[in-house]
Amino acid sequence: MKNLVINEEFLSQLELLQTLVKNNVAGLFGGNHQSKIYGSSCEFADYRDYIAGDDITKIDWNAYARFDKLFLKLYLDERQMHTRIYIDASRSMGFGKGKKDEQAIRLAAAFAYLSICEMDKVSIYVVHGRACDEVISGMLGKEAYLAKIGVLNDIVFDGDSFLGDAVLPSKVGYGDGLSVLISDFLTDNDYESAIDYLASKKRDILCVQVLSKEETAPKARGKLHYFDCEDIQKTYRKNITREIIRAYKQALEYATGRIRNYCLSRGGEYMLVSAEEPVGEIFFKRLVDMEVVK
Repeated sequence: MKNLVINEEFLSQLELLQTLVKNNVAGLFGGNHQSKIYGSSCEFADYRDYIAGDDITKIDWNAYARFDKLFLKLYLDERQMHTRIYIDASRSMGFGKGKKDEQAIRLAAAFAYLSICEMDKVSIYVVHGRACDEVISGMLGKEAYLAKIGVLNDIVFDGDSFLGDAVLPSKVGYGDGLSVLISDFLTDNDYESAIDYLASKKRDILCVQVLSKEETAPKARGKLHYFDCEDIQKTYRKNITREIIRAYKQALEYATGRIRNYCLSRGGEYMLVSAEEPVGEIFFKRLVDMEVVK
């Protein structure tokens, strides 16, 4: 990558972003830090039957008076969350003048920064082929962030990616925070199993689909020769007509709807962003609509 995506100017923008959203973050990261595991915080979560040896101070005596049975109060556990961010580093992420690869890095860095500011740990992974390489592990605190985040500039976007095969064998943690998948999701390869796996581990899930203007509003016309950016052996000769463009847009709508609906059906969140869109606008417009930032 010719330009340094993570530089002093960008880091200054992140500081301003964090200042503006401070105390207004809800839902996916920041805020209460309440895990799905029961613990010793002050917020009530549920009841279960009393078992001999349990802490009697947690018995609900009002419930006992009503039902003549001992119930134990369960409370949400407040603990440090662990944000895990996955970057699709396939060659298709480099398509378009808007540079989806650079946008993916900016988004990963922004999510990481906001998590760090909420005292969460952050790990960042790069998906190449069927491998999920951890480039930043358990980062905590702004000092560590500034020292380590520049490694994202060294990511090489090349080849294909198989999110399902890559994420499944990796350590994801159980119910302890947010998992962010950043990709164009324009693939026939399996990504559903990665979402299923994260959902089974009680992770909060956010799928961020990054597309360029050339992909969402193509202007190509006439007889053209196309090369598959992830498989150079595949080439296509097409006469690009209005009918072809119309069919393409229908296929793109299907592809974006597929990932959106699948993610939502598994209890996750979905966000479609443009490669050309400023990160600040993404966080204040997209995330406001999702009620993550209020």
